[in-house]
Amino acid sequence: VEATPDKTGALITPEQRLANLMEEVQLADEVGLDVFGIGEHHRADYVVSTPAVVLAAAAVKTRRIRLTSAVTVLSSDDPVRVFQEYSTVDLLSHGRVELGVGEGSSVTELHPFDRRFRDKREVWEDAMRALMPMFWEEGWEYHGEFFDFPLRNVVPKPYQKPHPPLWVA
Repeated sequence: VEATPDKTGALITPEQRLANLMEEVQLADEVGLDVFGIGEHHRADYVVSTPAVVLAAAAVKTRRIRLTSAVTVLSSDDPVRVFQEYSTVDLLSHGRVELGVGEGSSVTELHPFDRRFRDKREVWEDAMRALMPMFWEEGWEYHGEFFDFPLRNVVPKPYQKPHPPLWVA
């Protein structure tokens, strides 16, 4: 969601852009659109850096439309946190969430998280191996190259079984 100018050329505030976004998703739901997606960016020209938070707000304002991240940058995040955030949105939406994940597309978006661009594919692959079993395993642990998690039951589990639809970019 870009921080775009209004009709006068003035830059819309982040608060107003997010309010407009909530109106847009409500209208999309009312007119019967199937899916509403929101991406993740960590630059000054975008408002949304945490799609799960925006989708959670959209979940409580809509009734039918499916809600998806397009895309969550898994190579700059903690796979447990991603699991918990999207499981929570899935519960809030009564099973209308989809999770789109990717590895990141620019140095400027990975650098704030201390991730090297040249490692993004390996980090993403390690995060995916860690993420997927959390959806169905009660006793879960993972020991990989970039992520290491002791035995635990990661909760909450999502509404959709075995997991929400997953898209990879």
